[in-house]
Amino acid sequence: MVFLEHSETLSFDEKRLPDAQILRGNVRFRHDSVLLYCDSAYFFERENSLHAFGNVHMVQGDSLEGFSDILYYNGNAKLARMRKRVKLVHQETTLTTDSLNYDRKNNIAYYFSGGKIIDSLNTLNSQWGQYTPDNHQAIFREKVQLVNPKFILTADTLGYNTATYQSDLVGPTKIVYEEETTILSTNGWYNTQSELSMLLDRSRIIHTDGITLTGDTIYYDKNNGYGRIVGHIESTDSTNHITLYGNTGEIWETNNRTYVTDSAMMIDWSDSTAYTYMHADSLWSEEIPYQTYSLSPKDSIIVDSIRTTQQLDTIWHDTTYQQLRAFYHVRIYRNDLQAVCDSAHYHSRDSLLTLCGLPICWNEDNQLSADLIHIYFKNDTIDRLHGSNNALTIKRESIDEFTQMAGKEMTAYISNQEVYLVDVQGNAETIFYPREDDGSYIGVNRTQSSFIKLYLTNRQIDHVVFTTATSGVMIPIDQILPEEKQLSGFFWAEAERPKKPKDIFLHPERTKRPDKNTVSAVADDEETEDTSTNNNRKQRNNTSNKK
Repeated sequence: MVFLEHSETLSFDEKRLPDAQILRGNVRFRHDSVLLYCDSAYFFERENSLHAFGNVHMVQGDSLEGFSDILYYNGNAKLARMRKRVKLVHQETTLTTDSLNYDRKNNIAYYFSGGKIIDSLNTLNSQWGQYTPDNHQAIFREKVQLVNPKFILTADTLGYNTATYQSDLVGPTKIVYEEETTILSTNGWYNTQSELSMLLDRSRIIHTDGITLTGDTIYYDKNNGYGRIVGHIESTDSTNHITLYGNTGEIWETNNRTYVTDSAMMIDWSDSTAYTYMHADSLWSEEIPYQTYSLSPKDSIIVDSIRTTQQLDTIWHDTTYQQLRAFYHVRIYRNDLQAVCDSAHYHSRDSLLTLCGLPICWNEDNQLSADLIHIYFKNDTIDRLHGSNNALTIKRESIDEFTQMAGKEMTAYISNQEVYLVDVQGNAETIFYPREDDGSYIGVNRTQSSFIKLYLTNRQIDHVVFTTATSGVMIPIDQILPEEKQLSGFFWAEAERPKKPKDIFLHPERTKRPDKNTVSAVADDEETEDTSTNNNRKQRNNTSNKK
């Protein structure tokens, strides 16, 4: 029952308010553990209810207080309807609104015409809101805004706990750190104090420096700049025009470092005419700091009354360049270049892609291999390829005829996506198939030289430049021995070549390379050759061909 404990005056007005006690002056009621204070009230004792007016103050226990201009209280339903300038205070949480219903039976307070909740850390506004003092849990709907000293969160629906400062994302939500980071999510949670979050259902993290991260599940530690992502990762760097994909990954905002694995793929879209697709077991992308310096004048130092001197001071400026590293089973596809190797790394500082571990590159009909291959880019297009140690380039002429060049080092220069010059340095060896005017083969031209320059036009040999000390032989096409068609390091790895973007995810068996100690076919070691081979050589007419 609701009990009247105090009132300065008590009166009745049966015509206007039948069954109502009209109370004025320091009115106080008690119901269970709740005390109600007001300036005046209508008390309906039979109905166990009251209407309170002026400086309404409701006290429940030692942790919950309510203030308003008007209160309609039903003792049977334990429902308090507070109106005009309403404020509900629970420990460090304050709720303000114009209309609030407080269900004491279920200990739930809710507003429906706009309200605000303020705790020690955040301010939350919404059109509709509900607050449960027992567990400090709040629910907000319609035009929800959470204002934090570091960020602003907007949503259509939001759950929030004023004790843990954790918000539950249950609909389209946007978290904006001004001039820094934007988080977009529809499901998950975000702790506004620790800045830890679990973002689900293809959430996105967008940085103002051009990095955008998307994933099925993102564990994000904003305070420490770390994230772990699982499922359909997409990390886009709009500044360097690179996107990383995978199913498992991590990010470190320091140095913009990203790691992806499990179906990892990189797409470089800086060249709109030739996207680069790269796959590896794992991919790392990061910014590497390095220093440059410039000279700026110091203040003039007066040496004497006539002459002054000005000294220069070195000022260092921190800056960065982008680095991409790929490890194990690397496969690359561009429409002007394809490659496979064991590992690779790219530096934007030098526009240099380095392939390590049995690297092979293909351009049009050409295959280039070496112990180490450097690919140089200029204006986002391939400028040249450089192979170091055991360099070998091969161009297929027919089913079993191959033009070949080998040497210690080899550089292939590219223009308009085609090789126009091949420069071989150190122990250069070649095999050419000269043709008649009608296109038929004349024979095989084998040469040895210290260096060779091969010029091509429209993918065909235009001319070749050798050193003066060049040895060579022209073998008629009908007298060629099988072992004379190939250089010692010859191997044809067309089966490994990615022929379209999705082929980078294939894992064909690596082509076995000849032993580096294999004797060259051009070495005329009569003691090791069989009798039939020697007899065939003696019968044909060898001619020298020097260029």
